[in-house]
Amino acid sequence: MTTKTYPPNPIARLLAILAIGILILGFVYPTLGAWNGIIMSAWLIGTQKPWRGFLFVMAIAFIPAVFSHLGKLPINGIEYFGWMFVGALVSSLPYLIHRIINPRLRSIVATFALPLWGTAFYVLGQLILPASVFEVYSLVETQKANTVLLQLSTIIGTSGIVFLMYWLAAIVNWAWDYDFKREKVATGVTIFCAIFLGSMGYGAFLQISRNTIPDNLPTSATFVYLSLAVGMILFIWALFRANKNRVLWANKPETVAILRSPYTGQPLRVITENRQEFLVSESGEKFPIRNGIPIFLKADDMTGSNQKYNQLYETIGGFYDSSQKFAGALLYGGSNHILYSYLRLLELKPGDKVLETSVGTGLNYHLLPRDIQQFGLDLSAEMLANCQTNLRRWDMDAELFQGNAEGLPFADNSMDVVYHAGGINFFNDRAKAIREMIRVAKPGSLILIADETEQHAKDAYEKTPVASAYFKNREEAISAPIDLVPPDMLDIQLKMVWENRFYALTFRKPVS
Repeated sequence: MTTKTYPPNPIARLLAILAIGILILGFVYPTLGAWNGIIMSAWLIGTQKPWRGFLFVMAIAFIPAVFSHLGKLPINGIEYFGWMFVGALVSSLPYLIHRIINPRLRSIVATFALPLWGTAFYVLGQLILPASVFEVYSLVETQKANTVLLQLSTIIGTSGIVFLMYWLAAIVNWAWDYDFKREKVATGVTIFCAIFLGSMGYGAFLQISRNTIPDNLPTSATFVYLSLAVGMILFIWALFRANKNRVLWANKPETVAILRSPYTGQPLRVITENRQEFLVSESGEKFPIRNGIPIFLKADDMTGSNQKYNQLYETIGGFYDSSQKFAGALLYGGSNHILYSYLRLLELKPGDKVLETSVGTGLNYHLLPRDIQQFGLDLSAEMLANCQTNLRRWDMDAELFQGNAEGLPFADNSMDVVYHAGGINFFNDRAKAIREMIRVAKPGSLILIADETEQHAKDAYEKTPVASAYFKNREEAISAPIDLVPPDMLDIQLKMVWENRFYALTFRKPVS
């Protein structure tokens, strides 16, 4: 690795504190809370599988609205709950479409799905919902105190206001996904800010000069129809783009050549049945390929600690990146310097085949050179799905596999670099996982194993909601598996990194 450094960033900490402050103020000031609600809903559904995220957003829209307006609307009984459910459904569907489209696109184009469909469904709700129910879910109704915004609506219509509110949420989440990196989001954010601030400034000017707000806020039918048409085009294009960019495994002969069954060690080849690809061995083993990821798992792989901690990552997988990013910014001034504290120990050369076991969401990938061939394996399907999304955002390629690190699906001596960062502490068989890393590494390779220390588990994970249930009352304390490294390995070293919160165990595979 190079001598590049990633020092803590105090600005990242200030931004995290500012975000907390704005979120808290949203509960005090409804006008601000409406903006926060859209941003948080877009973020929440973006962190989950589409169906699960949609249910979360539906629940957030439906349950509070039902209880806060119970008995206040001129609708009673089943009809009341029915219309409130329809209102929650109409207000939540734009987020679902945004969730489906957004991961498939990289540029600012990805931010338009939410405002386009949000505008269309806003007007749809106005047409089909009783007026009293529509007001409950109306974005404009929440902005009654925002005279500048209401004055602006006399010029661009309520549909234009709704578009701007949804677009702001999409822009904020888009910038968040790219870590607010200037080179990635500068153009898009600048375009939005110019339009948004220009519109708000014009509205303020009209408010000062006229000091009146009309009672009836207009809605532009043409703008709504245009939003719906463009939204449909964007949706179809995004789905087509996703299928078009996927490379069939039949067209990856070099990668398939180094694959082996993790159970028999036999070479594998690609077959296609009913439009689905499989990897098969000479003895008839068949491993499916789903969404571009080969699945090398059997029921025996999901037992004991493997099963327990895979359930944790399947639960928190959607929130993992955001929690790491936010906690890293708030507590440590960013997380890149944390990751690099152990990644800098790797010995990487252009063209190297680099395997990360327990790759998770691939957060290490964007700190590694672009001129290597990346391979990643993980037990959790949820984490791998998020890793695929990250790779698209970063415009990077990597071959991902779902499997058990205690049985790697690769040939002997096939990888130039092998490393593991996070998770080995709770494997069923750590010794077997280490032997597997050694087996697939080429002679002379430096192998890295990094994970949290007992101190960090106690200070952080045992005090974190959800994760605490998996880390408290452990039978034994966490320790680096230096005693499990075969004695014939060379240059065995154990280092403490990131203020003793992580250990980094390195050793070299003998040449002969």
